[in-house]
Amino acid sequence: MSVKLTWLGHAALSLEVDDYKVLVDPFLSDNPAASTSQDSVAADYILLSHGHGDHVGDTVAIAKRTGAMVITNAEIAGWISKKGLKAHAQHLGGGYHHPFGYLKLTFAIHGSGLPDGSYGGNPAGFLLTTKAGYKIYMACDTGLFGDMRLIGEEGVDLAVLPIGDNYTMGPDDALRAVKLIQPKHVIPFHYSTWDLIAQDADAWAAQVNTETDAKAHVLKPGESFTLK
Repeated sequence: MSVKLTWLGHAALSLEVDDYKVLVDPFLSDNPAASTSQDSVAADYILLSHGHGDHVGDTVAIAKRTGAMVITNAEIAGWISKKGLKAHAQHLGGGYHHPFGYLKLTFAIHGSGLPDGSYGGNPAGFLLTTKAGYKIYMACDTGLFGDMRLIGEEGVDLAVLPIGDNYTMGPDDALRAVKLIQPKHVIPFHYSTWDLIAQDADAWAAQVNTETDAKAHVLKPGESFTLK
């Protein structure tokens, strides 16, 4: 069974895993790089890495429209539940067998305050193991940390890493991250949405392809990559 990952712009992703539609950090309505709109995306599940507005985005509107289950840390899950939506709470290092695969929340170095000022708990990344055995690591918003090597020991097929700098890793640290994780494939995201995080993804990909065994894939918003 294949896994199709689509970059929707900024840090928003869509995954098609078997018959399930999974959205990640669906910031679309106010996203100048968005390739789609919040009223047109399908979702069975929504993964929220942390509480910042450019990640929570349209989660509430999409979950209300689709009935999607929101999977996130315990603090944000409580915030989502108070809005009358379905939520599944996890926390860093904890995993759960969802219908689309085994999802573990990983460490991330970042913040997590919610748009209304509520406490958003700890930020996270996601390590998904599909039923077909593919392992996908979505680092989400984070700086470089040495324990990325431990994540890599899981045998990562695809890593999705931020390269924008200022708020997250930049190209140099993201290259170091690839060397720690040693994925088969890597995709950059969280860059060039605004001038403040503008980066040359093609130049970064060329470095990855030259200096590591990983294969870098640069997507435009709306483009997809399939593991099969």
